[in-house]
Amino acid sequence: MGTRDGIRREIRRRLKGYLLRDRTGIRREVLGLFLRLRSLTIPRIYEALTRRFSVSYHALASMVGIIASRIGILHVRKQQDSPYAVYELREEYVDVVAQLLVA
Repeated sequence: MGTRDGIRREIRRRLKGYLLRDRTGIRREVLGLFLRLRSLTIPRIYEALTRRFSVSYHALASMVGIIASRIGILHVRKQQDSPYAVYELREEYVDVVAQLLVA
């Protein structure tokens, strides 16, 4: 898995499996938000999703944490002047996410 292509294949495999377990569509929606806006905080995601989904703040934070740590497509940045971490979709995986959301 050490090569760049090998890493991308692994990311694609993990992301595909993650989306296969999406019964409500919320995972697709979260990834779609990242695809459109690229950089988000948990409160911003929560605000956008509670209009369409019944989800707790903590469940959503956990979901984003899994996307960042286990799947590895998000970069986490902590701003000094804000209590919230900023999650950013890594540029090298934008095309992978876009392809899987269309499929």
